[in-house]
Amino acid sequence: MVQGTTKYDILERYFGYPSFREGQEILIDAVLAGQDVLGIMPTGAGKSICYQVPALMLPGITVVISPLISLMKDQVSALNQAGIHAAYINSSLTENQISKAMYYAANGRYKIIYVAPERLETPAFMAFAENADICMVTVDEAHCISQWGQDFRPSYLKIVQFIKQMPKRPIISAFTATATEAVKEDIQCVLGLSEPKVLVTGFNRENLYFAVENIRKKDAYVLDYVAGHKNESGIIYCATRKNVDAVFERLAAEGIAVTKYHAGLGNVERQQNQEDFIYERSLVMVATNAFGMGIDKSNVRYVIHYNMPQSIENYYQEAGRAGRDGEPSECILLYSAQDLVINRFLLNSKEENPDFTPEEARAVRERDEERLQSIVHYCLTKNCLREYILRYFGEQGMGACESCSNCRKEFEELDVTEEARKIAACVGEMKQRYGALKDLTEPAIKEIMEQMMLDGFLCKTKDKYALVKVTEKGREFLENGGKIFLKKVKEEIVEGASAADTLNRVSGTTGKKKPGRTDILNSRGLELFDGLRELRMAIAREEGVPPYLIFSDKTLVEMCIKLPADRKEMLRVSGVGENKAKKYGQRFADRILEFTGGQREKLHFGEIEEVLGGGSVKKASAIKREFSLTAEQAERFPYAEKYLVTEIAEKLNELRNPDTTKKISGAEIFRFVLSEELASQVFYGRIPRKEVTEKGKSAGLFLAPRLSKKGTEYEDIYYDERAQRMIVEHYTR
Repeated sequence: MVQGTTKYDILERYFGYPSFREGQEILIDAVLAGQDVLGIMPTGAGKSICYQVPALMLPGITVVISPLISLMKDQVSALNQAGIHAAYINSSLTENQISKAMYYAANGRYKIIYVAPERLETPAFMAFAENADICMVTVDEAHCISQWGQDFRPSYLKIVQFIKQMPKRPIISAFTATATEAVKEDIQCVLGLSEPKVLVTGFNRENLYFAVENIRKKDAYVLDYVAGHKNESGIIYCATRKNVDAVFERLAAEGIAVTKYHAGLGNVERQQNQEDFIYERSLVMVATNAFGMGIDKSNVRYVIHYNMPQSIENYYQEAGRAGRDGEPSECILLYSAQDLVINRFLLNSKEENPDFTPEEARAVRERDEERLQSIVHYCLTKNCLREYILRYFGEQGMGACESCSNCRKEFEELDVTEEARKIAACVGEMKQRYGALKDLTEPAIKEIMEQMMLDGFLCKTKDKYALVKVTEKGREFLENGGKIFLKKVKEEIVEGASAADTLNRVSGTTGKKKPGRTDILNSRGLELFDGLRELRMAIAREEGVPPYLIFSDKTLVEMCIKLPADRKEMLRVSGVGENKAKKYGQRFADRILEFTGGQREKLHFGEIEEVLGGGSVKKASAIKREFSLTAEQAERFPYAEKYLVTEIAEKLNELRNPDTTKKISGAEIFRFVLSEELASQVFYGRIPRKEVTEKGKSAGLFLAPRLSKKGTEYEDIYYDERAQRMIVEHYTR
């Protein structure tokens, strides 16, 4: 244990942060109390802090099980930069190096040791585990242990046997960024977590902008985009090696500093290309999904998907490699109908796990097809993209986010009822001639069919043939009538034109491109920022480490705003701990002094403050603290006989000061309710069903029927006055 220290001391001394982020302290406290934990937190939310801080406080060694060599190297390098002794054990080391690492760990030199799952069953490591004081086993990327996850790895099952063979059961902590309800339950079951503290902080990442561009000329789009972001680091994902090579060659021909990564390259070339990207010798990486897991490069400003991925899980994990430093970043998916053909071919070519029974193999295949349809629907929906992703992971939607390509467009509804009836009739009665649809182009027919699937009138079979069928709801529509609408961008609709004419004219066109990112630094500030980046790169080359391990872009921006003049002032910059201040602080302070001449000039727009907790820096107009009420505001809450959680959020938001306090969502309140075990949420496929616990009933929660906008009756949780008072009290500071 690090003597004479608290968790707050460790956070500030080694990591340079003044306070914990959402959820971190809850999990740390649980671990320190000897409890198993499962943390499901979005990329960039600081999962590693949740096990690194307690690892320094617990009496023994923490073993972190991680799937990739690159991930281990990044984590260990970051810890060593912070002044923490750590090591990794994997196939990149010699047996002599491995023996030395285990010897040092057993003798107290290393508090944290990273290991690949394959290493756990080796006699040497098992002997080490039997004799060393291992207090905690941390499973990173824990979704890999679930056969229902998008990245199941049989090697992760070795973890279970390893823990069983240990002479004393350690605390088990598990972390992942992407897990549906089924995967979350599978992780707990397979790992055998004992009454764990489970925390889902939410999947939303506010700094990411999401866009889908339904286009054919992808190469032109990519070239234009990269040229417009020439000083920024980005990743371009492609579905096949062939596409990676083609996109790489086109960008390289334009003189862009680009590299590539896929399984067809040799190990040496892959490693060199990866390092070129991490060390910023190349700003752009073109890759298949073989690249990225565990790449802790914090300043990736954009991720472009040249092809649609195979699932929402894959997409959100890959897109989430943008903006890990919390700064505004863009996630753009370029979609075309050919992407579905490519992905279905890849799924049909996937090798089956030999350990699966025929029933399990069929279930996994059906789940793969279901996931593929979900990402197709994401590409075609006209509703909020962020809300679609959050609902997929079981999180209650927030409505329009105003930070995705769909929310930035103005839509009008186009009545396609007659066209939809003809399509449903053709699907339901295949002997019928398709002449009924002769007035529609193929893209227009596909667009209506996708909307009908989204609305539940049509469905696809879950086998490899993916046949389209009419659902019960679709048959009811054919027999009893109803209305079906398509959302189209307002300027695409011509008054008086038929639905067929409108669809034939505009199907497949793209919306407007999002305007570029606005920086809070003025021209002088940007000049200093570039100078600090040059210094960071020089130091990185001297020490042979990635630039972002010296300081993140976010930290450099804050230096440009605070203009620290010495080591003491440097420690007030978020992301500068004692070790980094000692190693690099004076060099950066000297560069700042050289630039400013000692003058405290203003290098930014507006009045800038520091956001407590996250440490991010924004314009004053955008700075708002997390939602809370004063006692005076809480007294004005309009209690009623019953409210839905969304109604409680609405009433709470009416009481806050909108200039200083963020809004609260119904989803956030419901997460609090779940954490207090007042309610539970069970998923049937993608459909969530809420239940009230006995504890919740005593607190004033109850189930009652309500109607959806479409007139469907379902049960939801209502909150009586007792429950309302409990929630108001929770958010009163």
